[in-house]
Amino acid sequence: MKITWLGHSAFRIETGKARILIDPFFTGNPGFGGLDLKEAAADVTHILLTHGHGDHVGDTLAIAKESGATVVANFDLCMWLAHKGLEDYSPGNTGGTIDMDSFTVTFTNALHSSASITEDGVSHSLGNPNGLMLHFDDGASLLHMGDTDIFSDMALINELHRPDIGIVPIGDRFTMGGAVAALACQRFFNFEVALPCHYGSFPIIDQTPEKFVAGMEGTKTRVATPKPGESLSL
Repeated sequence: MKITWLGHSAFRIETGKARILIDPFFTGNPGFGGLDLKEAAADVTHILLTHGHGDHVGDTLAIAKESGATVVANFDLCMWLAHKGLEDYSPGNTGGTIDMDSFTVTFTNALHSSASITEDGVSHSLGNPNGLMLHFDDGASLLHMGDTDIFSDMALINELHRPDIGIVPIGDRFTMGGAVAALACQRFFNFEVALPCHYGSFPIIDQTPEKFVAGMEGTKTRVATPKPGESLSL
């Protein structure tokens, strides 16, 4: 499996025939910087969304139109995107699992919000925020927590799914910060590898993963902190 961090909460996952983008926020993403959008979206087969905020939906519509990728998101978000012209989508909701042939997606809980803000400043709900639990045909498993705080039912997610790889938001203000994220990983999960995200993009969130890295010292979990555009082979 090849995992590439694309800044903020955006990731590209390549495994088998699947080319997956999660939360493809590229245009306007300070963390994406000078990376190549076409390269990031090359041959993409699936786009997975954790929730409806603009810094996660990002370039979904444009990439889906260009690539024909299937978009997987909560029901309300899929219906909103369909109204905007999205044709190929597979909706779900918290607790549900969707079989995408070479992998499955389960919608887990996340403590956050999910909405679109109109030009007049009104917030329109786009369903529940989620984490995304992926199980691959080769036996690998990955949890993208989405945007969330710590919560005790993370223990149930681990009991049910046993994720090997965790993608963990650490930027504070809108999600848990690095120290709390480290506590979540230690108390509720047994990740082999943890990748922090949702930091280093906007100036009002933490710019480095230092607090998370420090909090994970002495654990068995390998903490990987690639720069945007860098890949890991796991």
